[in-house]
Amino acid sequence: MLDVSQIRQDFPILKRKINGYPLVYLDNAATTQKPQQVIDTMVNFYQQHNANIHRGVHTLSEEATQLYDQARQTVADFINVKSAEIIFVRNATEAINLVAYSWGLNNLKKDDQILLSKMEHHSNLISWQFVAQKTGAKLRFIDIDEQGQLKVSNLKSLINQHTKLVSLVHVSNVLGITNPLSDIFKKVKKYNPEIITIADISQSISHLQIDPQKLHADFVAFSGHKMLAPMGIGVLWGKLELLEKMPPFLGGGDMISEVSLNNSTYAEVQQKFEAGTPNVAGAIGLEMACNYLSNLGMDNIYQHINHLSQILYQKLQSLDFVKIITPKPESGIVTFVINGVHAHDVAQIMDSLGVAVRSGQHCTAPLHKSLQCLATVRVSSYIYNDEHDLDQVIKGLYKVKQVFGL
Repeated sequence: MLDVSQIRQDFPILKRKINGYPLVYLDNAATTQKPQQVIDTMVNFYQQHNANIHRGVHTLSEEATQLYDQARQTVADFINVKSAEIIFVRNATEAINLVAYSWGLNNLKKDDQILLSKMEHHSNLISWQFVAQKTGAKLRFIDIDEQGQLKVSNLKSLINQHTKLVSLVHVSNVLGITNPLSDIFKKVKKYNPEIITIADISQSISHLQIDPQKLHADFVAFSGHKMLAPMGIGVLWGKLELLEKMPPFLGGGDMISEVSLNNSTYAEVQQKFEAGTPNVAGAIGLEMACNYLSNLGMDNIYQHINHLSQILYQKLQSLDFVKIITPKPESGIVTFVINGVHAHDVAQIMDSLGVAVRSGQHCTAPLHKSLQCLATVRVSSYIYNDEHDLDQVIKGLYKVKQVFGL
């Protein structure tokens, strides 16, 4: 489905050795590596076009503005939306905070209800805790069953006349489960079309073809660094009619129309939410990442990482000292624990063999509490991984068994 050996040639970091071993990078749910094409695009900007965008009339400023605007259009095309609805931010955390502060603080009041789930990343939990504390709104949560699935059957009992917002993760960064957001949001909108729906697509944007309209979402948020783009660039998409009504999140340069000493009017939607000098290089790096993924084909990527997670799942099932947490293999994510061994110790032993995996609570402390796990080990595969990489994981686990006398 994917020519992994050819793809690997595009990623210079994969030529590194870690502790004397070839790097096996399996921490892609935290951040993906960057292809040379993305790196070159950003370097070229700084070498040939570096200038501040908007208002400048000199050549470099006009070139930088054109590149930035084109990047916005490419990202919009990537998720099938209008470019006027794309807001560049630093990451998904900032995107969700923007909605929380700009929409939430101005529209929620005492006893209104915000519906989340118990598998949310902290970025989609703490933001709404802030809002609830400031407004008196109440947080409610969709529980998970023994298979790690959201208890969607309980939705009717959770949605009522006080529900004003539903914000959910699309793919769990711990369980790897793809939540049926389209069905959930459709039911929410059927109950009350005025309820705001937000999708955190940070873990799905890298391998699924996302269309916010098909998700029945009012907002989506994602980070570029989880889809081959640089760190420090992310996206908030929102329906234009909502964005137009929302006040600015930050004040400063470039987000205004007219300014006096005591009052100001604000620019159009895109600039209104992008105060100050933007991350132009990051935006065009994200554009290149979108093009790179589109050239590979999102369906091909999805099939590839699902195939790898299924293989690893089967390999882990044969190890009697490993307890798999992931309910089923999908999304390239397989999470597990080894009884009697802390997840950090497992990851450190893996690292001694050049294998990079993630250990800890993955910014989902409430979920880990529900799972009755102090911490877990997460292996997350992507386009440049193959079965050989998974074999190195198994070798690392046998070393863990040897070191701890399991």
